[in-house]
Amino acid sequence: MKIVALNDTHIALGAKMVPFAGFNMPVQYSGINIEHETVRKAVGVFDVSHMGEFILKGEGALDLIQRVCSNDASKLFDGKIQYSCLPNETGGIVDDLLVYRIDEKTFMLVVNASNIEKDWDWISKYNTGGVEMIDISDRTSLLAVQGPKATEALQSLTDVDLSSMEYYTFKKGVFAGVENVLISATGYTGAGGFELYFEKEHSEHIWNEVFKAGADLGIKPIGLAARDTLRLEMGFCLYGNDIDDTTSPIEAGLGWITKFTKNFVNSANLAAQKESGVTRKLVGFEMIERGIPRHDYEIFDAAGNVIGKVSSGTQSPTLQKAIGMGYVKTEFSKEGTDIFIGIRENKILARVVKFPFK
Repeated sequence: MKIVALNDTHIALGAKMVPFAGFNMPVQYSGINIEHETVRKAVGVFDVSHMGEFILKGEGALDLIQRVCSNDASKLFDGKIQYSCLPNETGGIVDDLLVYRIDEKTFMLVVNASNIEKDWDWISKYNTGGVEMIDISDRTSLLAVQGPKATEALQSLTDVDLSSMEYYTFKKGVFAGVENVLISATGYTGAGGFELYFEKEHSEHIWNEVFKAGADLGIKPIGLAARDTLRLEMGFCLYGNDIDDTTSPIEAGLGWITKFTKNFVNSANLAAQKESGVTRKLVGFEMIERGIPRHDYEIFDAAGNVIGKVSSGTQSPTLQKAIGMGYVKTEFSKEGTDIFIGIRENKILARVVKFPFK
């Protein structure tokens, strides 16, 4: 099992460590609800150094990205980030990812930890133009500093004007005395904040400086469990749960990152699917009756027919109610539709709602 550079730090802080995507990762420190609330109301720090980072360089870098990604990367400019996915050849999704444009011939792709090797092989398969590909995952650390007080916590550590950074942009600069730190503003929590990419040998120094700077603001380390509840409240997909090799971006509500103004892997079939309509859709729902939905629980209609499956579910710490996401037959996907979740031999009433959950 792989370990991140801050593995010993997490253990010293009392983190509960679990295997995740081949890494030993902190799932929680003080408790999911406390950590969740910290991010919603103040500022928390996630070590997400298990994520993968690839650099694509050269004349054909953009063309390669356009070929393998669903979104239109030609719209990017230097310092701009785009959410996208890698469609497979059978209608599903190899992975979802972020595309960073460093300059017109240099891009960074940020991929899910569980798919690093899979994504590398997939992109390499289509790299017929000799684009230089560099996997920097093992030498890169990544901290996500999230919450409404993130700007206040971090600004003293850098000359980069954090308050002026727009959503889905990035800048490179000096951070906590370390040069060439990439600071981005994407977020997977819906609470605002920044991501810090840097060479792994600086991990302990940057971690310590961030916690010193945010000490008066109640900054805390946050584990992957709270990361999951935070992203679920926003209706953000998690690869392996809500999207995978069998779910199309159209079914998953990701038509907005699927641009048919260009040709990409399986684009013709996905365009036809969008035109003709899909038989199932990913929806959000809230429990009306008592019960917590979990991954793979069956979803029923009022007559007791199976109409889908839960992809993610939890008790929302912020909303104080049980919420979930799942795929249902299209005719049951309209907001306000009553559905039933199979929980321990019972069918528990739920209702389809829009994202984000409220």
